[in-house]
Amino acid sequence: MRRLSPAERRLWRAFPTGAWVDLREGDKELDDPAQAGRWGREREVRAEVIAALLLGAVERTPGQVPGVRLAGARVTGVLDLSDAAIDATLYLLNCHLAETVDLTDATTRGVRLRGCELARFRGSRMRVDGLFELDGSTVHAGVRLDNARVEGQCRLSRAVLTAPPRRTTTSESAFGDVREPEGDTGNTMHEWALWAGGLSVGGGTFLRGLRADGALRLIGGDFPGGLYLEGAHVGAVNADFVTAGTVELSRGFTAEGTVRMRGARIDGVLSLHHASVRAEGRALHLSHMQADEVIMRPDEVVGEVNLGYSRFGVLLDAPDAYPGHVQLNGLSYETLRGEWTVAERLDWLSRDPDGYRPQPYEQLASWYRRIGHEPDARRVLLAKQRERRGTLRAPGRAWGRLLDLMVGYGYRSWLAGLWAALLLAAGTAIFTRVPPVQVDPDEVRTFTPFVYCLDLLVPVSVFEVRGAYEPAGWTAWVAWTLVVSGWVLATALIAGATRVLRPAPGS
Repeated sequence: MRRLSPAERRLWRAFPTGAWVDLREGDKELDDPAQAGRWGREREVRAEVIAALLLGAVERTPGQVPGVRLAGARVTGVLDLSDAAIDATLYLLNCHLAETVDLTDATTRGVRLRGCELARFRGSRMRVDGLFELDGSTVHAGVRLDNARVEGQCRLSRAVLTAPPRRTTTSESAFGDVREPEGDTGNTMHEWALWAGGLSVGGGTFLRGLRADGALRLIGGDFPGGLYLEGAHVGAVNADFVTAGTVELSRGFTAEGTVRMRGARIDGVLSLHHASVRAEGRALHLSHMQADEVIMRPDEVVGEVNLGYSRFGVLLDAPDAYPGHVQLNGLSYETLRGEWTVAERLDWLSRDPDGYRPQPYEQLASWYRRIGHEPDARRVLLAKQRERRGTLRAPGRAWGRLLDLMVGYGYRSWLAGLWAALLLAAGTAIFTRVPPVQVDPDEVRTFTPFVYCLDLLVPVSVFEVRGAYEPAGWTAWVAWTLVVSGWVLATALIAGATRVLRPAPGS
């Protein structure tokens, strides 16, 4: 190693005790790492010097905790700590790192790059026994944490991340060549500002106020301490199959692409309260997931929402959370919360882009019954039959309309009584004015129009009146209408009662 500069000698001497080496000048504007081009050589530290210290170039002092604690330095060269076993903490504050920081497959006590500016951070499969931090830092070509394990907290709050350029693109600015190596990440790495599939964090994962020019890839991540993105602004999120104690996509969270959490398992709350998600096509893909509680009260959703085949304990939502299509087939929930009318819930069910599905109606009706709102449950099931009618052939649709008209598919059986009353009133009035002719003149009978009409309307003669009289002239049509109507009403009542009393699937 070449002779150490004054700044490097200070760092070398400070390492055994972990003392701070602060090269800042006290001018907030000048000390900004984005202004590193204005810094003199006295603030320059080679990355190889930092690596040598962390890899054991200096003998440890008994009773002291060694570490690199460096502020306000311009670090030159690649900080390559890949595959290393590091027993000291790395803490860089307001530093500028023109090239990659590489901890691929490394094991370390803690990594803190706070308020720094760097080309790229690579931490695939690294193990951090304590805190991993990029709070307030700017990373110009993406962060890789795929399959990494952090025992403490993972902090990227207020960080600014930019996805790496395509392989064919080379940036020769202050950050040198930031191309992704061939065969390293596949063809889509340039889309992801944070590539962290399989990341496992024992403590909380804090990305509050994060700004990402690109998407976040968190597929299969494990966040028992919670995943917090309040106020973050990102390109998109892919968090399929994530497990987490809680997920906060709330209080100003904004995604300019799809938020995917297919197959996720949330032991606590998934909150989109005051969030904004905009995407062409599908905005929220939350299917096949489980969550104790989901708060769907975003400020804005542009695009389709998919909740299909998910299981929620509590769904707290509002009608304006679903401005477009929503897929609900297979969704189950224990409790619904929010100020909804039955009509709004029915409109919610009717927005499936694939058309009628019976399960969402049965699920909603079951919930209304559980809370004691039987009339609302019957209204939902009636709406289900009306939607189903549109999927039938012409004869089925005709019979369905008749059932709906007569008895509301059995959910409005009082309609049969209303029809019977109207028919009886009309028949009684007609046969009072134009009485029928008695078939056997020698038989002594007293004609009662109401009883005669009632006997015609009932499918089986009860009063034995219909056979004793013969309607005269055009009133025969009235009699035939009463007889046919009686059979239709009886059939509709039986069909409706059978439908209502049939056990629901899975009951």
